[in-house]
Amino acid sequence: MRRLFLGAALCALAAAAPAQTAGTEEASADGGRWPAVHSRVARDPAIEARIDGLLARMSLEQKVAQVIQPDIASITPEQYARYNFGSILAGGNSDPGGVPTAPAAEWLALADRFWDASMHGPGLRIPVMWGIDAVHGHANIVGATIFPQNIGLGAMRDPDLIRRIGEVTALEMRVTGIDWDFSPTLAVARDDRWGRSYESFSENPEVVRAYAGAMIEGLQGRPATPDFLGPAHVIATAKHFVGDGGTDGGHDQGDNLSSDAELRDIHGAGYPPAIEAGVQAVMASFSRVRGEKVHGDRDLLTGVLRDQIGFDGLVVGDWNAHGQVDGCSNTSCPQSFNAGLDMFMAPDSWEGLYDNTLAQVRSGEISMARLDEAVRRILRVKLRARLFDEVRPSQRPFAGRFDLLGAPDHRAVARQAVRESLVLLKNQNHLLPLRPGARVLVAGDGADNIPKQAGGWTITWQGTGTTNADFPNAQSIWGGIRETVEAAGGHATLSADGSFTDRPDVAIVVFGENPYAEFVGDRRSIEYSPADDSDLQLLRRLRAQGIPVVSVFLSGRPLWVNPEINASDAFVAAFLPGSEGGGVADVLFANPDGSVRNDFRGRLSFSWPRRPDQMPLNVGDSNYDPLFPYGYGLRYADNGDLAPLSEDRPAGGGLPEGVLFGRGALPPGWRLASEGEVSLRNIDRRAQEDSRLATWRGAGRIAILPGQPVDLSREATGELSLVFEYRIDAAPAGPVSLRLGSAALPIAGDLRGAPVGQWRTLIMPLRCFARAGATTDAVSPPFAIESDGAMTMALSDVRIASAAVDQDHCGRP
Repeated sequence: MRRLFLGAALCALAAAAPAQTAGTEEASADGGRWPAVHSRVARDPAIEARIDGLLARMSLEQKVAQVIQPDIASITPEQYARYNFGSILAGGNSDPGGVPTAPAAEWLALADRFWDASMHGPGLRIPVMWGIDAVHGHANIVGATIFPQNIGLGAMRDPDLIRRIGEVTALEMRVTGIDWDFSPTLAVARDDRWGRSYESFSENPEVVRAYAGAMIEGLQGRPATPDFLGPAHVIATAKHFVGDGGTDGGHDQGDNLSSDAELRDIHGAGYPPAIEAGVQAVMASFSRVRGEKVHGDRDLLTGVLRDQIGFDGLVVGDWNAHGQVDGCSNTSCPQSFNAGLDMFMAPDSWEGLYDNTLAQVRSGEISMARLDEAVRRILRVKLRARLFDEVRPSQRPFAGRFDLLGAPDHRAVARQAVRESLVLLKNQNHLLPLRPGARVLVAGDGADNIPKQAGGWTITWQGTGTTNADFPNAQSIWGGIRETVEAAGGHATLSADGSFTDRPDVAIVVFGENPYAEFVGDRRSIEYSPADDSDLQLLRRLRAQGIPVVSVFLSGRPLWVNPEINASDAFVAAFLPGSEGGGVADVLFANPDGSVRNDFRGRLSFSWPRRPDQMPLNVGDSNYDPLFPYGYGLRYADNGDLAPLSEDRPAGGGLPEGVLFGRGALPPGWRLASEGEVSLRNIDRRAQEDSRLATWRGAGRIAILPGQPVDLSREATGELSLVFEYRIDAAPAGPVSLRLGSAALPIAGDLRGAPVGQWRTLIMPLRCFARAGATTDAVSPPFAIESDGAMTMALSDVRIASAAVDQDHCGRP
């Protein structure tokens, strides 16, 4: 019955998107009016009366404090106690003591400290809510169960499993004393260049619509039952309202140019079912809609979300996003509040924002009625969540049950999600499933790399700076393969570079995108091609040796991988499977008797591109011509043969996002120049003329010069660095500087310490240049090396990227 139901559901979803496009055109006559929704969480007169009593007792200062949410990295519990703010959050890089791998017990202890700060003090005290981005499990916490990212979950087409994932996530959050999840993301990503594509369940609004209520019920519990917001559940947040998945060019925090009807029918598809399921919070989008920042758009935040749909929970902002509203700053934005924002997310701007908001209410710029409305909504959520009747977080049911983090039954749910989310794109000559008793070579930099298989929003914001040791309750893809093969009497060997002594029967190569989050993941094109082409060369080398190759591709979106598919006998889109790498082996290998152990079930939730310039690409488009259409996914019984694919790149195709110099090329219109007593010549490293050799005879510099100054202001506020690979052939005789724009930092100490003739990587955080006075909104050059004396250096792979770095390193003379 289950198989038949899923098959029918897949057919219905595959057929829905073209009809949706047509329906959107027909709906334009109604002006895009949204449907009224009847939440299954009924308004409780007793709660409303209690709110009336609280509002009557609260001072103006207390009311203003309720609408502000600081971040734990920027406020202490002692400071919090003086204000009694409405909420706190832990942002992607905010942790107890500033330690990303802080033990779960320290999270719980900090939850107690903030709770005590909210509840002990003079006058009326209002309990704190603590919010966190548990977007694929409680993944900020070491040891927690980490589920596949949403793009993989969308490939499952399994709302029941989505509900169970929400339940596990909520329970593990409760272990650490946190009661508010900034999830689920209900964006409908329509341009895969967007750096948050993996946070979207699908390009098809029907998948998002089918999942929204299920995930919220899993997190919050079923409305109208004692389970709703009970001890095992948390407050959920539908985000980001609205349209962030449809920005022009796929730019994060960009502009969505959709009509009102398209905004409703495509980008807003998940919100009515979320509100019907009783979601208690909605997060406003960073983006613009037709030129206006959503954080300042009264028509959307009040006219649509409240007046048309009927949402009665709280609207929370995103990270200082109110400061991007025209005429606003991070510390002053009455426009956003008047538009309908109930709670400012003011991570590090809380003090100035509190003072200014208080003054704006006193002056009448913000009316008392509007303030009372916002506070009422916040109190309503707190009362529905029973926070006024709670004890300290550590004394609540499930708190401190650290055995529940990554518990076996929780990991089993995540492993099932991995099995269901894998999509088989090619299976030449029925290579898969593999015989588990074979000699198996496992290669690629993703094979034994849990951070890479988990992606962004995992322990750290970008998902970088961690190792397998930081995931005690997880298994890498290699670990799962080894376990399966050895249990069947076979032999598995791990070799990242694909080298071997004993010839294997088959090679499994695991490779793909490195972790990223938000705008850091924005791309210029959808071509998967690292600057060095090392993954493709590995695949081709193994095939040339006559070894059958199975590719397991890790990515946060469909990417143009025609060369890599051609170099593989079987190709699996694994997306970002999370902590349970064993789920991959569960599907790749047969039973010892040769029968199918677990068939592939995943169907593409996003269309797969035929060409690297094919964006946007969505089912229902008039010129729809994908390589693999939405809903595609082979089963073992299917003919998985694939004719050779075109590897032609369009003329003028750009480098991957963030690459300034790679494969011997620069972005169109850019040039690498030398000035003074220095010469440049092409040399070979990994491929013909893919690097440059610079020889200084005296003072001079080499510089990458863009066609016009580049804006790096967003990159400089995050954790990105200027990264380049170099080889010292003759050590510097004098001072050497690395320049970005107007700021230069000393690097002679780094270069002199490098072994002569060996390739090395130098990482310089962009914040170092900002501290040195660089203006980051108009940078030229974005990269230069200046030497006062003789030196010989080879250079390749210059990029702006997220990379682990010594936090105190800003250059060595």
